[in-house]
Amino acid sequence: MRYVRPVNAQPPGRIVLLTTSHRVAPGLLSWPAWQALRGADRVLCPDPDHPQLPYLHEAGIEVEHTAPDVPALVEECAENGRTVVVIPSGEGDRDLTDGLARLAGSGRVRMPELELLPASYDLPGARLLDLVQVMDTIRAECPWSSTQTHEGLAKYGIEEAYELVEAIEAGDRDELREELGDVLLQVVFHARIAEEDAAAPFSIDDVAGGIVDKLIHRHPHVFGEETAETPEDVKAHWLRTKAAEKRRESVTDGIPLGQPALALATKLAARVRTAGLEVDSPPPVGDGDIGGLLLAMAVRAEADGTDPEAALRAAARAYRDAIRRTEGVEMEEGSGEPRD
Repeated sequence: MRYVRPVNAQPPGRIVLLTTSHRVAPGLLSWPAWQALRGADRVLCPDPDHPQLPYLHEAGIEVEHTAPDVPALVEECAENGRTVVVIPSGEGDRDLTDGLARLAGSGRVRMPELELLPASYDLPGARLLDLVQVMDTIRAECPWSSTQTHEGLAKYGIEEAYELVEAIEAGDRDELREELGDVLLQVVFHARIAEEDAAAPFSIDDVAGGIVDKLIHRHPHVFGEETAETPEDVKAHWLRTKAAEKRRESVTDGIPLGQPALALATKLAARVRTAGLEVDSPPPVGDGDIGGLLLAMAVRAEADGTDPEAALRAAARAYRDAIRRTEGVEMEEGSGEPRD
C-alpha cells in the first residue's frame, strides 16, 4: 500500500513493514530487506523474542524492542524519516497495520509512504514445518496423544487410508484434501512417537530422508544416466532396483498377507505376471471352492488392467443404492446418498 503525494509536495518519509517467515531459517533475508534495514533511521521490532534479532545485531543493526506508537511514528516519518518495523508474515502486527490504515483513511494526517516488504518467503512444503511443530506440542501436552503408541494408532492408519480411497473414488476435491491431511497426520504422529524409542529412535527427517534416497535411487532415468521413454520402461527400472535392494528369494516376499483378500490376490497375480511365471491353479478350498473362483477372477482382472478391489467397491455401492431404493429411501440425485 502506498500514499500518493501531490505534485511539488515535500518528499515524504517512509515506513517499511518488513515481514519475515518463521518457516525460513533466521538470517536468510532478501537483499532488498537488508538494504532497507541498513538505510533506515530507526528499526523497530515489537517482539523481543523475534528469531531474526540475533542476526540483525550481528550485522550491526540497532533494533529498538518496542511496540510503535502509530501517531508518533507517522509524525516522525512524515518529513523524510525512514523507519523499518520488523513484523511476522501472515497476520503480522494487526494493531500497527490497522492503526496506519485508519490514519491514512482519515485524510487529516500527512502520511509518509508506506511499504510492505517481504524479507523472506515460504518455500513449497513450508507448512509441513508447522505440522511438525504442532505435533510436538500435542505430543507433549495432550493427555490422549501423549500416551499413544504405534500399536494403538495402527487401526487409524488403516481407517484413514480407506477414507482417502473413498474420497478419490467419489471425486470430492475438498474431501480428498482433508483425507490426505489425515493420512499425513498418521505419518507425522508415528514419526514423533519413534523419536522417543530408547533402542532405535528416528525422526520425521529420517523418514523423509529415507524416501528421498529411495526415490532418487529408483529413478535413474531422472537423476542418473539411464533413459526411459515409456511408463513401461520406468516400471522396469523400478522393479530392477527394488529387486536389487530387497534381495528377495521369492516374488511373494514382502506382500502383506493381512491386506484385503482381493487386493492380496491382485498383488500376487501382478508379481507372477511381471516375473513371467506359469503357476498352476491352487487346489480347491472348501465346498464349491468359492475362494478359487474369486482368485481366478482377481487374476483375470489384474491381467486386463482392472483393479478388482475398486470394481467390487463400485458394484457394492450400486448394490447399496438398489437396496435403498427397494426400501423406499429417497436418494439425492446423482450422489448415491439419502436425501436429508
